[in-house]
Amino acid sequence: MNSQFDYEAVLFDLDGVLTATASLHAAAWKQTFDPLLAEPFEIDRDYLAHVDGKPRDAGVRDFLAARGIHADDAEVQRIGERKQALVERALSARGVEPFAGSVRWVRQLRAGGVRTAVVSSSANSRAVLRSAQIDGLFDLVVDGRDVQRLGLRGKPAPDGFLEAAARLLVRPDRAVVVEDALAGVAAGRAGGFGLVVGVARGAAPARLRAAGADIVVRDLEELVR
Repeated sequence: MNSQFDYEAVLFDLDGVLTATASLHAAAWKQTFDPLLAEPFEIDRDYLAHVDGKPRDAGVRDFLAARGIHADDAEVQRIGERKQALVERALSARGVEPFAGSVRWVRQLRAGGVRTAVVSSSANSRAVLRSAQIDGLFDLVVDGRDVQRLGLRGKPAPDGFLEAAARLLVRPDRAVVVEDALAGVAAGRAGGFGLVVGVARGAAPARLRAAGADIVVRDLEELVR
């Protein structure tokens, strides 16, 4: 990335980009799904392929469909609520640490007058930001509760990112999307955003590029100038 930053806003995913909570979510999914399955939920394969970055109910449906299991809406909701309860318990017990490199880049952006937002499929986003003590670094949050309340489509649809850009009064082509999930990268590309940054914490760099990332980094520290 050039030292001259040419965008007005940066829209960040939360889990795996700003905070180290992706493993917490993956473990909660495994604990939720395994009692329902003949073959266990594989974090390295199933989390990235079917649930990462998606709204909770969509993740339930997509993963079960991949295993050939049909669940009605009530069952999908029950499974999602079980996973939510596990996440809330883990957050309370463990707390949340932000990625230091991510925080440094966000602070640099804001010092340069760039607006920042969080766009996440998680309903826990605001609690996670508070726990990590970084909630004051963002102009707004669009999370899973907003997706449900506003009837937005979840990632890989770009609706959440477009909603955030609209609230910031920034055109998509003047904004950057930062994601570690394949579905999130695809959402940034589908929304016509000016730059899509992939963070390779779980997904391989080649897969992030194939999903639509313009550049891929291992850590956002690489973008600090």
